[in-house]
Amino acid sequence: MEEGLAFWMEHVAAIKREGISANAYAKRHGLAVTRLYYWQRKLRATAVAAEVNRSSAFVALRIGHAVGAQVPATCTLVLESGMRLEMAALPAPEWLAALGRAMQGVR
Repeated sequence: MEEGLAFWMEHVAAIKREGISANAYAKRHGLAVTRLYYWQRKLRATAVAAEVNRSSAFVALRIGHAVGAQVPATCTLVLESGMRLEMAALPAPEWLAALGRAMQGVR
């Protein structure tokens, strides 16, 4: 029998709703507990990845100086976690992109 995504999503959701172990649920429904564990991990990873994609939206940065104004001596980057990075100069876009990738999934 070919079980698809919807089949396993319903079983994983039922385990959560009923508040029982995957082992007990598998025995009751004649399912392989290893498959349930596999789908629990797969669906959890998919949900986490979707959340990271939603929360890591691009934030526009505009840098501007009044004509004749002196360029600030430092650059401050405040991350979503509240961490502040004080830098002597504006970092390269590639560095900022790498930082964004590194911060994905960090809470």
